[in-house]
Amino acid sequence: QVQLVESGGGLVQNGGSLRLSCAASGSTSSINVMGWFRQAPGKQRELVATITSRGMTNYADSVKDRFTISRDNTKNTVYLQMNSLKPEDTAVYYCILDRFSPYYRYWGQGSQVTVSS
Repeated sequence: QVQLVESGGGLVQNGGSLRLSCAASGSTSSINVMGWFRQAPGKQRELVATITSRGMTNYADSVKDRFTISRDNTKNTVYLQMNSLKPEDTAVYYCILDRFSPYYRYWGQGSQVTVSS
């Protein structure tokens, strides 16, 4: 079992910055993928960014050049630095951890990010 605890959400003005953190505990395995999804009101949940345990990253086109995902494997923690935030980035952000063999995706509790115009 894996537990994911998120922190760092909040309210920020248009153009501002926020940093989300997600700490994993339990049977995380040394080989995994961590990342972030988000869900805005009335919309489907969508991928924001992922990072492998070796540091390979993947971003949604809508956040490229504005958001940066990183991780500290010694702390089993993933971060999402969000810069140049826009009102359309307003959503609940969910941390994920993918384990393999067998595959399973764990979800965090969600953190509200609100960007005011």
